[in-house]
Amino acid sequence: MLFRTQSAAVYGIDADLVDIEVDLTPARGESDSQPSVTIVGLPDAAVRESKERIRAAIGNSSFFFPFHKTTINLAPADVRKEGASFDLPIALGILGANGDLGEVENLTDTLSVGELSLDGRVRPIRGALSIAVRARDAGIKHLLLPEQNATEAAVVGGVDVYPVTDLRGAVELICALRGAPDKRPAPLRVEPSEILSPQERYHVDFREVRGQLTAKRALEVASAGSHNILLIGPPGSGKTMLAKRLPTILPPLEFEAALELTKIHSVAGLTGRSGLVTERPFRSPHHTISDAGLIGGGAIPRPGEVSLAHHGVLFLDELPEFDRSVLEVLRQPLEDQQVTISRAAMSLTFPASFMLASAMNPCPCGFWNDPTRECRCTPPQIQRYVGRISGPLLDRIDIHIDVPAVRFKELRGDASTPEGESSTEIRGRVIQARERQRERLQQDNIFANAQMTPRLIRKYCRIDTEAERLLESAMTRLGLSARAYDRILKVSRTIADLEKQAEIAPAHVAEAVGYRSLDRTYWA
Repeated sequence: MLFRTQSAAVYGIDADLVDIEVDLTPARGESDSQPSVTIVGLPDAAVRESKERIRAAIGNSSFFFPFHKTTINLAPADVRKEGASFDLPIALGILGANGDLGEVENLTDTLSVGELSLDGRVRPIRGALSIAVRARDAGIKHLLLPEQNATEAAVVGGVDVYPVTDLRGAVELICALRGAPDKRPAPLRVEPSEILSPQERYHVDFREVRGQLTAKRALEVASAGSHNILLIGPPGSGKTMLAKRLPTILPPLEFEAALELTKIHSVAGLTGRSGLVTERPFRSPHHTISDAGLIGGGAIPRPGEVSLAHHGVLFLDELPEFDRSVLEVLRQPLEDQQVTISRAAMSLTFPASFMLASAMNPCPCGFWNDPTRECRCTPPQIQRYVGRISGPLLDRIDIHIDVPAVRFKELRGDASTPEGESSTEIRGRVIQARERQRERLQQDNIFANAQMTPRLIRKYCRIDTEAERLLESAMTRLGLSARAYDRILKVSRTIADLEKQAEIAPAHVAEAVGYRSLDRTYWA
């Protein structure tokens, strides 16, 4: 007997349908005295091993494993299948072919995924959101998946999501869906607006940072225009503390952005039972990370840190300590907002539109140009230290800002020192600046000044004669590159947006030039 059902496989952050065909052939003679199970369709080791898990799960769920020669085909046959998420649909296909699903002839209108335990319980899988989107686009009515992934998948409208906890429950659910309409179970419903609540969930605030007004201003400008930023200062000056508060002043995630971000985190297995990812991510990998860990990789590529930071912040602390080859792979995602990983089996593209925040000491000992501590480094040592970061990568960082050591009075916060602004106050100005950019750039399909191309820079970043003379002087004196010239204009446009100015003024250009700290030092 032949029985058909549906499942899905995730490649990158998208899913493709997989047709599962189960054929039961009666045993013939003594040579077929032991039932055999054969899985075809380019299965990997985890899929080939599924027959043992399925056999035990069916038996421990009080069903009878058929005494037949069982052939299972995963189509299309020329695409590799990996993972244990095919356990549940294969088990349902075997039970359907054996008649344990009643009069159900096939399950082509039902898509199921899930790993089976030996006792029949259904374990969670990765990529549930991508699978739900694919099921909806294919017009599939019902989606059965582990209870832990149900909330995540139910965010997608247009497909009925049913959580299952074990194999017997899945069989009972399928039989109920084929029964009388008034007795069919209700699918799980999730209201996205309830998940994306405006309530703050952050446990840190910019008000906690003492002093560092210049650095706070630079971070506000960076957040308003989605600019990359580099913090330079001695140990203990608050660089990491400032960077960790960046997500608190970024605009809230919109639903479509949250959906795209959740697909990436779901493939990486990082969503759990929470459903949508509702906060902008803050990823801070250690400097020993490999290039594959940073941009993604594997035989079937998985997303790396740059993709997990999509719509959020990627923070690289102690930037010169990262391997140079690791830093160089950042150049493509910083420029294109996506990363393409090519392997022999396939080539996949992951989104990587993130804001790069990085921090470094000014020299190996950390105290170059510090008024209170003596620097023991020689100029050649400082040049070699900073030289670990290539010029092309530095050019892609819009803002370089010095973060000096905090003075004692600022740390104590006495009556003469005003309390700093909260993240909520700063975020309000950032949101207003982003709205101005959205109105100006929506016809160009971008949302922030940092994404402007040279053509758009010429269109939206016009400056008057005085500002042009100021920029020409800075370019000549500092020896800035053409890419740095574009960065200054984009940052100037963001500063003007924060000041609610339609035109870029000389003061805006002067402030943007001041954010090129590495270009002003003798050791750059």
